[in-house]
Amino acid sequence: MQQVKSCGFILFSGNRADPQKSFLLMKHPDRYDLPKGHIEAGESDLECALREMNEETGIPISTVKIEPDFQYRSIYYPKYARYDNETIEKTLIIFLGWVDSPTVTTSTEHLGYEWIDWHPPHQIQAQTIDPLLAQVQAYLGD
Repeated sequence: MQQVKSCGFILFSGNRADPQKSFLLMKHPDRYDLPKGHIEAGESDLECALREMNEETGIPISTVKIEPDFQYRSIYYPKYARYDNETIEKTLIIFLGWVDSPTVTTSTEHLGYEWIDWHPPHQIQAQTIDPLLAQVQAYLGD
């Protein structure tokens, strides 16, 4: 079975103490996604996540304040077009970061983006995003 690793970020605007938080999701034609992508040879998980975040959002890496104690990890088994729609083992690693300026420039990979108000619990995408948001909620104590 093919194994794929994807790393990315869940980005919040402002800071942890803000009562009105929002988080960034990227738009595809039929779903939301996070700024994330496949790891390249020689990259650490964090290096991959930062590179992909920058490529897909235009947000400068230097402006992201990373929560050092948060990391979400999930393994699931989707069918993957790159491998003739065979089932693969996909590892997803997501870091948590804060940005002061919510200005985003989307890449051609997405139709757009949306800052979603933080009012847990959220029901956005059962397989990957909802479990991540539940772990973020527990981490933030919201």
